[in-house]
Amino acid sequence: MEDLIIIGGGPAGLTAGLYAARSRLKTLLMERLSPGGQVLLTDTVENYPGFPEGISGFELMDRMRRQAENFGLEVQSRDIIQLLLSPDKKEVVTDKGRLETRSLILTMGATPRKLAIDGEKRLTGKGVSYCATCDGPFYRDREVVVIGGGDTAVEEALYLTRFAKKVHLVHRRDELRAARLLQERAFAQEKITIVWDTIPTRVLGNTGVEAIELKNVKSGDVSRLEVDGVFVFIGYNPNNELVKGLLELDSAGFVTTDNDMQTSVPGVFAAGDIRSKLLRQISTAVGEGATAAFAAERYLENMT
Repeated sequence: MEDLIIIGGGPAGLTAGLYAARSRLKTLLMERLSPGGQVLLTDTVENYPGFPEGISGFELMDRMRRQAENFGLEVQSRDIIQLLLSPDKKEVVTDKGRLETRSLILTMGATPRKLAIDGEKRLTGKGVSYCATCDGPFYRDREVVVIGGGDTAVEEALYLTRFAKKVHLVHRRDELRAARLLQERAFAQEKITIVWDTIPTRVLGNTGVEAIELKNVKSGDVSRLEVDGVFVFIGYNPNNELVKGLLELDSAGFVTTDNDMQTSVPGVFAAGDIRSKLLRQISTAVGEGATAAFAAERYLENMT
């Protein structure tokens, strides 16, 4: 039986694994693909402390993985089929058998909702982004488009005005869904132009974004907007398939925890983008992963 199983190999999972392994807990991290999570798709990370020149997402995650493994963290590639959770027993059913553990940390992350239009996937990381905080500084004095009309889309559009010379906010309806105060700020910001009743239909470009094709949902007119970047903020989908019906979730499906990352089931913790929280960044995931590992260690001490 393991002391701790961590499900998910992004920044939160790798940090939890590092802390747990250094504490000499018998720890296993399971990741279906390569450890690193969504950060692997980021060409350059500029806002993670300690790297003033920036660092590639791949290199940062590779360093995290190697550091954790240097302290003895075991990483395995497995598909997880089911979780069986109770205060007394945690069982992980995988494609390679069943494992029991005394504690569990969930770091499965969340996935940005996609537009599902031509060119989006091909140009992701090459002008198509789902994080203005991550990539906004790359678009200084350039034109960008933001897709969405909720709080996040408007907040990110306002943030992008710090860098871009023009921000086109494209929304499929004739009014925004964002909070009134955010709307007022957007309307007052001279760098923001709102394109109403419009949806994107194609992202255009060869090695990078060159333009986006738009369609007015009322008139049917199709137009082309020359931009250097496309930022998509139409929501996140938590990777919560394994825990639906097992843990308390918020209205959007994210796992709720207390300040110690404890979920509604004793001995089960959550960290990173799977959590219900305000900010989804590498730095917040790292802090939560460390907290979850420390909390799991304390939980195990109290079991004996």
